[in-house]
Amino acid sequence: MTTEAVLANHPFILHRFPLEQKNRSLQAWDAADEYLLDHIVSEYPTAQKILILNDSFGALCCTSSVVFRKEQALPTLFFVNDSFVSKAACQHNLAENQLSAEHVTFLDSLETLPTDIDLVLIKIPKNAGFLQYQLSLLSHLPADIPVIAAGKAKEIHTSTLKSFNHFLSEPKTSLAVKKSRLIFSKTTAKPVDSKFPVSWPLENTDFTLINHANVFSRDSLDIGARFFLNYLPAGKKPMNIIDLGCGNGVIGLQTLNRMPNCKVTFVDESAMAVATANQNVSHNLPSRLADCQFVHNDCLTDFAPNSADLVLCNPPFHQAQAITDHIAWQMFLQAKYTLRNGGELRIIGNRHLDYQDKLQRLFGNCKVLGNNKKFTVLSVIKRS
Repeated sequence: MTTEAVLANHPFILHRFPLEQKNRSLQAWDAADEYLLDHIVSEYPTAQKILILNDSFGALCCTSSVVFRKEQALPTLFFVNDSFVSKAACQHNLAENQLSAEHVTFLDSLETLPTDIDLVLIKIPKNAGFLQYQLSLLSHLPADIPVIAAGKAKEIHTSTLKSFNHFLSEPKTSLAVKKSRLIFSKTTAKPVDSKFPVSWPLENTDFTLINHANVFSRDSLDIGARFFLNYLPAGKKPMNIIDLGCGNGVIGLQTLNRMPNCKVTFVDESAMAVATANQNVSHNLPSRLADCQFVHNDCLTDFAPNSADLVLCNPPFHQAQAITDHIAWQMFLQAKYTLRNGGELRIIGNRHLDYQDKLQRLFGNCKVLGNNKKFTVLSVIKRS
């Protein structure tokens, strides 16, 4: 079976809120996946222990399960991803295509990599710092393991190749095919550490924020969060609060600092974000750690209904390279389900995204708490 034939059996299916499972508008693989798979099928036909990094929806994992199968023996695959959604999508796609997951070990981005492997596959992430962190981990592996990376040609820069050269052997690149390119390198068994995690002082506070490599705006406070900090709740009222899409946890951290009787649940689909939020509470407000939960999840999937008093959120408007509002919609829908009657969803968003209209239709009310030239802060109340 050719790579193209196998990929044709993998539709865009995400383990998401039921409304979004029907979304077929995006494809679960791209030309870089095809290019990478075609290369390894022809050049590494005997590969049996494969480490796969950043496989967005399981296309590499599912296809490798088929093309590297030897009679009744399945290859040993290690699926490493920072994204909860990517892991769930891969598991879902394996099941949809009647492929067993018993031969796949799922690891998040902060877990120790296996050393007994014979091939490494990488989809190059958009975040250059995250790529450097991953290459640093690979530098600790035994020597001469082939490392094949794939990405869009326009996103493979001189700096990308310098990163490979810094942590691994001197990289070589392929010709561009369908606007995609491959990078060929090998491990050297010469460990080189990355600079991550990084830390910096939070302005106008005594806090220091720690940030792992794949956390949004890891090097400084992003301008949206800075504006949102002006509109956080305060007071002594006991409340169950959710910091949805928490990132480094700065919103929940400052809420804890302003509300001595609240409990905060930090939720993000990035394993590094959840770990970062945990570290930032532990480091800056250790006495409040017992008032917190840290959840790696696809938004508020499987949260109990009527269980939260307030949801704070800065919704993303992209998934990987795709610009989309379906994540924001999922957050709004699940927040409504999770909030008790009288509970509040408070968000910040870019003004051009028109969240006010969406929230008005969904909740029947929407109040503008504040805005500037770029952002608007909105509040809606769940009513019975």
